[in-house]
Amino acid sequence: MFRIVFGSIFCLLVFSGEIVLAQSSPASGPLPAKAAPGDEIALADYLALLKQIAPAAEEGARNWLAAVRLRCARDVTPEALRRAISADNGDPVLMDFIRAAARQDSAARNALVARIDCGAPR
Repeated sequence: MFRIVFGSIFCLLVFSGEIVLAQSSPASGPLPAKAAPGDEIALADYLALLKQIAPAAEEGARNWLAAVRLRCARDVTPEALRRAISADNGDPVLMDFIRAAARQDSAARNALVARIDCGAPR
């Protein structure tokens, strides 16, 4: 019985086409639906994976992305976000955004916007 149900669900997913894993936030604008040429994963998909691992990491990353867009007038690529999270101990400002999200500290989050470095795109 389990095989029949599992097989039916699997077939339904395969034939239903593309499955939407994440939605964009109206506060930070829409995220690219598809990966840019050369990128392994779309930004929305990467954020959805972060949310599965740690919801505060996803929220902090979204806040950081929105702050970069607002302050620097540019978007961050999925590759740049991955590097900012994983290089050494992570980008300090991004890590602080994640901590602020975990603590639900909106005052700290708002103060972090001023610490965004708008130097050369990464």
